[in-house]
Amino acid sequence: MLSIKQISKQFDDHPVLQDINFDLGSEETIVILGPSGCGKTTLLRLISGMDQSDTGSVSMLGEKIRKTSSDIAFILQNYGLLPWKTNLANVALGLKIQGIKKKERISIARKQLKEMGLKGRENDYPAVLSGGEQQRVAIARAYALNPKLLLMDEPFSSLDAITREKLQDTLLQMWNRAKVPYILVTHSVEEAVLLGKRILILAGNPSGIKAEFSNPDFGTSQYRTSQAYYQLVQKIRHQMGAFW
Repeated sequence: MLSIKQISKQFDDHPVLQDINFDLGSEETIVILGPSGCGKTTLLRLISGMDQSDTGSVSMLGEKIRKTSSDIAFILQNYGLLPWKTNLANVALGLKIQGIKKKERISIARKQLKEMGLKGRENDYPAVLSGGEQQRVAIARAYALNPKLLLMDEPFSSLDAITREKLQDTLLQMWNRAKVPYILVTHSVEEAVLLGKRILILAGNPSGIKAEFSNPDFGTSQYRTSQAYYQLVQKIRHQMGAFW
């Protein structure tokens, strides 16, 4: 579905990423785990088409990605909501840009907000929402576009622990419903194991993929409290010690 082939990137003669290679299958999820400053956000921007790699290629469904597209939705840590627009207008914005008629885009936006537990908050503005609620609006906006791929840049890192867990569970519910493949970057091992069917460790200077872990129990009921979850967390923590 998505193919990353030998991409490298540098800024002002400073190499950031080198020889990144991996594939993402249909209905699959990947979490990229790495320390702050290792190039996780840069990698997502290259995949999204916001930036171009110096070498290599990024392809989706056999077509090289050279620019941004509504086929790829991007969820940011800081939500990316427009403060002067209502929640409903924020969710409908991408549909408006696509040229979807007003009645249809409002209907889609209302449905997505309802699925995110925000029915009745359509006419509120982002400023009156909690951080978790704002991120729910951002997720609703992403899914409203019916994307083929979802990218997430540490989307829950600024939230308190309880809100973070609730939104992690919400994301898994959305994945189970729609099976939209996603790539999420984080520096949290626990989050990586909970949300990734595969976990890639990004590290080094310049950074590369140093290790990969499969997560066969991903998405199963009560996985967060299972022995398999804790064992994989510990295995990855042990491996990480070799890289940073």
